[in-house]
Amino acid sequence: MNTFLKTETKSLVFDQGRFDNAMVAYSRFDGEDSTEFNLIVTPDSGYSFPEQLTAVEKTLKHFLKEQELNDESVVFKRFFVSDYSNQAEIHDRIDSWRYVCATSVVQQVPLCGAKVVLWVVLLEGSVTRKNLNPNNLIMSRNGYNHLFTTQMFDVKAKGSSFGQSLEIFQDYQETLQEQNLSMAENCIRTWIYVRDIDNNYAGMVTARNQIFQSENLTKDTHFIASTGIEGRHVNTDVLVLMDAYSVGGIEPEQITFLKAPTHLNPTHEYGVAFERGTVVHYGDRDHIFISGTASIDNSGQIVHTENIAGQTERAFDNVRALLVEVGATLNDLSHLIVYVRDLADSPLIEQYIELNYPFIPRVIVQAPVCRPGWLIEIEGIAIKATRNPKFNNY
Repeated sequence: MNTFLKTETKSLVFDQGRFDNAMVAYSRFDGEDSTEFNLIVTPDSGYSFPEQLTAVEKTLKHFLKEQELNDESVVFKRFFVSDYSNQAEIHDRIDSWRYVCATSVVQQVPLCGAKVVLWVVLLEGSVTRKNLNPNNLIMSRNGYNHLFTTQMFDVKAKGSSFGQSLEIFQDYQETLQEQNLSMAENCIRTWIYVRDIDNNYAGMVTARNQIFQSENLTKDTHFIASTGIEGRHVNTDVLVLMDAYSVGGIEPEQITFLKAPTHLNPTHEYGVAFERGTVVHYGDRDHIFISGTASIDNSGQIVHTENIAGQTERAFDNVRALLVEVGATLNDLSHLIVYVRDLADSPLIEQYIELNYPFIPRVIVQAPVCRPGWLIEIEGIAIKATRNPKFNNY
């Protein structure tokens, strides 16, 4: 693989390279007894979907070989696809891949010209893995059980985003209970994809609020880090699709919730229920989950209306303010996912990131944010080296 952009920060090593007809950009965190990778694999445009998917697979295989990683190091994959209805074959293809991991597929059009982009999480270290079913993976190490759950949907309530969301959350509650986990104590992060978000987001929010109340997740306790964004499943009856990540074996003092009150308001002030950011403290690192973050001020108002340059800068400033609370910076982001309402804005956003953070692996997709005035939303996971002797390593 031809590498040509290597950067190191205090916590992460970034690099990128090319193999076959695809580019891989990645970050690497070297912990005390495990190494963690985040990859963004982007095939060249101008090829058919099957050809691009093949290029992605070959590049991932080559990366594993080059890094001397085995197939079981692959923990999580998410495919961003451009036209799910005409790309449903992806399920047959990915089922034939050797990797036993949690796999997510969502229609959010990559704005790099590719038909598919892949985000992969890899972990090198001694782990025990267990697949509860094709959409649930438990990865156990050092006393922690990491539960990755993907592709949750329910179409019994046809045409109702409220009904579908209620079923999804209830099903997830049952999944957690089977593992002696709970939403309040163990769920760290959700990704919620809503078809036609301008019309269906409110129903999802109402259902989530109802479930959270039953779990004693309130403004006086805490919520869960999340992104609620436009996204589609191949089944057109699916209005809401969810991925989630929970951790068993953690203690309450291992969790910190980020607020950044100088820049952002509490989410409950405009009727929604999620944390701006959630930190999980381990012995050798902090995992910092940044929720979908837009151009907003601490009174809940949109900043830089109809100005994509201003909104891009403010969104990054808001993420920076969240990270500062735990002693991290934007350079600790292992990857970025950028959601754009208007595809015509993507060149300016790409230019901004390339100028300021060219080394961070990223994917930019077309995905309207839950509030029409927001032109951009960004999320990511930061990893910061630390030393917490009272906690086990990740």
